[in-house]
Order: sequence, then structure tokens, then C-alpha cells
Amino acid sequence: MNKWAILSGIEGNLAAYEAVMADVKRQGDKVEALYILGDLVGPRPETEKLVERVLNPRHGELEPLICKGWWEEQCLILHGLGPTGDVPELMAKYGGDTVEMLWECVSRKTVQWLRSLDFGFFELDCLLIHGSTVGVDEELTPETPPIQMLDRLSRMQANNLFCGRSGLTFEYQMQTGFITTALTTLDKQVSSQTVTVNPRQVIGVGNVGRTPGQATYTLYNPGTNQVEFKTVYYANSKGFQSQHKGKKSKSSV
Repeated sequence: MNKWAILSGIEGNLAAYEAVMADVKRQGDKVEALYILGDLVGPRPETEKLVERVLNPRHGELEPLICKGWWEEQCLILHGLGPTGDVPELMAKYGGDTVEMLWECVSRKTVQWLRSLDFGFFELDCLLIHGSTVGVDEELTPETPPIQMLDRLSRMQANNLFCGRSGLTFEYQMQTGFITTALTTLDKQVSSQTVTVNPRQVIGVGNVGRTPGQATYTLYNPGTNQVEFKTVYYANSKGFQSQHKGKKSKSSV
């Protein structure tokens, strides 16, 4: 079985996307699927050009499967299409200038398209989402407690969870084990249950557009369960320059 190319956090960065697509093309026919796990858009002037580029793959390129991310949610809220009427998190983190830039750089037509995006994808035993099964804003990292990771995986019965919210590349592996829970009622009756935990993992897929000149993404082989992190270096004026294999960062619990 061939590999999946998994991207996240392009954030409107057209040059970074072009660099990654050039690197994916270098893999030849080994890549059979292309996923973009949210944060496709961002407060950048070239965001509309990026969206057009992504929706119109060039000859020989895969058509990407795209799900919602944090920036997409902020766009929907700004246009009155989200769960709330304001963007306090966006204001607190980036300020009013970024709010205005996001409003100006993402058209109403694109926002309507963002509404149609899925929350995530479930393929084979893999869940691919931006944040977690709780929401697009939750960051899973190597420091996330094991019980929290297990909960996020168990909600969808996935063995592999791919996420991009943190922007980090990591493998967080959970080995076979047991969890015993107990419930004590008011009349002091105690009931317990033991649950077997099978080997599972959470994979941070990296970030394409956040760091100028450097993009990270993930290649995954569902047949062998092998994860490979890729780092692509580029320049805005010259485009794709060179690529190097990224190093793995593992956390085992």
C-alpha cells in the first residue's frame, strides 16, 4: 500500500504550499492520498490565491481532502456563521490588526466553501483531524497526559490519531495495558471495571506555513504503520530550494 501525505497549518502561505507540493511530487507515485488537516486559510494577502491553487490541482497532483481547522472556525465566526458571535480567542492571541486582515483576506465566497468542510476523516483505523475529537482548538502535544490522549482516541475508536493544531511533529505511543475504574455510590456500593488498552498512537503532523522558509509535513504508510516526518526549506522569492528528512520525536507511555 502506498503512502499518505498529511499537511496542516498552511495558513495562507502559498510559497510554503508550493514547496511542499514539489517535495510530494518528488515521492513519485508512492503517495496515493493527500490530506490537509485544517488551517488552510490565514491572515495573508495571498490566501485567496492559495485556495484557488488547492482547489485546482495541477496535472499529476492529487486532489486534497480538506477538513476544518482553527483559522477556518475564526473565519466562520467573523462572518456570523460560527457557534458564537465574537472572536475573543483570536483577539487575545493576535490583536485587532490580525482580525481585520483575516476579514479582508478571506472572501465571503471562500467562507461559504469553508462551511462545507468536514470536521475530520476516518480512514481504516486512522482518525485525521485538526485539533482533537473534542474540538479544533485543542492542542495535543508530547506533554499531554496519557489518560487524556486515550480519551481522545477512544471517542472514535481509532488506533492512530493524526492532528495538526500544535504545529509540532511527534509520535506519542501508548503500549498495551489496563485501566481500572471504580464508582462508589451514596450507599457505599462499589462497582469496578477493567478496560484493556491496545497499542495506539497520536501523531503530530507538523505545520506548513507558520515558520518562514521552513515547512513540515508527514508521510504515513497505512500498510506498515510507518511515520516519516519531512522538512522542506524554501525561499519566497525562489520557491523550492532543498528538502531534508525530518527527525522523529517520540513519547512513549
